Amino acid sequence: MTPGPLLSVAGVVLLLGLVVGPGRPQLWRILTLCGVAIGMGAAVRVLSGGGDWEWRSGFPLGGEAMHLRLDGVSALFLVLVCTVGGGGCVYGGEYWSDHHYPASAPRGRAWWNALLVSLGWVLLSANGLHFLLGWELFTVSAYFLITLDRQRLQVRAAGWLYLVASHTGTVCLFAFFALLAARTGSWDLGPLRGQAGLSSLFWLALLGFGVKAGLFPLHVWLPSAHANAPSHVSAILSGVALKMGVYGIVRFSGWLPVPAASGWVVIGLGSVSALLGIAFSVAQNDFKRMLAYCSVENVGIIFIGVGGAMLAVSHGDAPWGRLAMAGALLHVWNHGAFKSLLFLGAGSVLHAAGTREMSRLGGLWPRMPWTAGLFVLGSVAASGLPPLNGLVSEWLIYLGLFDAVAGRGPAGWAALPAILALATAGALALVGFVKTGALIFLGAPRTRAVARADECGWGMRVPMLALAAVCLAIGLAPVLFWPAVSRAVDAWHPAWATRESPAPLATLGLFQATLGILVATAAAALWYRAKSRGGRRAPTWDCGFRAPTARMQYTAASFAGITAGWFDWILQPMLRWRRPRGLFPTGAFRRESVPETVLERVISPVAAGVLRVSTAVRRLQHGRLQSYILYLVTGLLGLGVLVLLEGAP
Repeated sequence: MTPGPLLSVAGVVLLLGLVVGPGRPQLWRILTLCGVAIGMGAAVRVLSGGGDWEWRSGFPLGGEAMHLRLDGVSALFLVLVCTVGGGGCVYGGEYWSDHHYPASAPRGRAWWNALLVSLGWVLLSANGLHFLLGWELFTVSAYFLITLDRQRLQVRAAGWLYLVASHTGTVCLFAFFALLAARTGSWDLGPLRGQAGLSSLFWLALLGFGVKAGLFPLHVWLPSAHANAPSHVSAILSGVALKMGVYGIVRFSGWLPVPAASGWVVIGLGSVSALLGIAFSVAQNDFKRMLAYCSVENVGIIFIGVGGAMLAVSHGDAPWGRLAMAGALLHVWNHGAFKSLLFLGAGSVLHAAGTREMSRLGGLWPRMPWTAGLFVLGSVAASGLPPLNGLVSEWLIYLGLFDAVAGRGPAGWAALPAILALATAGALALVGFVKTGALIFLGAPRTRAVARADECGWGMRVPMLALAAVCLAIGLAPVLFWPAVSRAVDAWHPAWATRESPAPLATLGLFQATLGILVATAAAALWYRAKSRGGRRAPTWDCGFRAPTARMQYTAASFAGITAGWFDWILQPMLRWRRPRGLFPTGAFRRESVPETVLERVISPVAAGVLRVSTAVRRLQHGRLQSYILYLVTGLLGLGVLVLLEGAP
């Protein structure tokens, strides 16, 4: 069956699920899973060599004929939408159940399907007007999912910030598509690389899509939205919604001409996002906010690859650009898998312990072994360590950048700093995830609620296991996924069309599989030895005390204090403390928090200044006619003075 009928059936089934979802959760779950499975079938058919699909309607929608298109690029992103969308559907049944959330769970199911349908519509649209319609529905659906728990002030504030930032980006995208339609004479979209006059429009697209992707410093909405949304919503926001911004840049940098400097700018923004995103991540105490900033870092990694590919195209179609773009597109899949897994694991911890503060957790490994093991697996993948999938995509980007440096051309001057940023970000990511895993799962419980925590049920466990399987499959057998990624790269830039996988990828896969077997064997041997010999439990951290307490353990700030200190210039940490006084001090404390620097130190003061000016201007509108006449006369006199000055010799 061709992709067209499959996509039609998937859309109808998901819309039917949207209708029945509020009242019949089991039927909704069945319909949603069927819809995403059928949609994935259409995408896999294209990625497996079944050919692109294109369709034009004979009837208008909003004055424009519908034009849908599924090629390698859009199919690759559609697979991600279906994978995370299906997993979140199952996970939400237990995590955000009708029993605990009778008011918000039914509408959450409806908005979930609305989000999936709108994401698919964006990926298929080849008409600027219809793209914007899908984009707006996607934005609104995500807003209502973020604010499911709208009784909390923080949730409402996060939702409004997301909505304002998203519509700021939408204004830029509307200008982009409107100018594109004005210059081409049509809202229709497609390959137009030969029209050099369109290249300047790329900057509008970069700004509009960069907001949605969470590029630093356009990421201001992202930490609070990801932290305050329900965890399965956070998973699809980070794993999929951010990638719509990436999709926009990839799609239109392939279809339209771009300025000569665009590759330099994109690789520079990617390097800054990767480095500063992970710096903010390491300094967090809220584990969901930590994962949100880690998403900024990973989006930066993707943009490094995309920027490298754009540089290669502008420098004679250098072959190393194909590796960089392949790494970027594979990292779209990889980040979607391991970050969704991590957010679902974070949701399991929050569901059991009732707090997002790492310094109030601890000792959860024996109480939640499934969650702990899967979270550690996701952390290894996110840190780019073998034998999991994060290393594969980053390795491809490294190969492309190293080839650019070896070529000793102008592109090497951009590739070298990007390599350094990528390596530094990887090292900091390892620090951040060691801190997070140790504070949450090791040591002793810091509160009674944590000491009573229980493992999540299978409804939450199965989606995490499925995403972990994806991380393992791509990590251990990357060659199997190369044809799909290759077709996406070829759709972006047909001049690179080839089906051969790079030899280093096959070697890396063999190394990862061998290492995976060795690690699994060693872990099983250690577990068997510990089980057979037994052992005595003792406090993790006693500092020589006979009766240690949980307060003697490391906190989030103390664990990452040295690393975060390197970035004090951008983190701007706020410290409150009181020293112990006297021979028998009664109390002391030290509290450190990291603000949203860009939002609180840059955007908020500017917005406050604009508000003050607008308030002052409003005072001029008081309804007195004589004052309005005075304003008019003053303006005319000013214009007269300007005319006289311009006419003076």
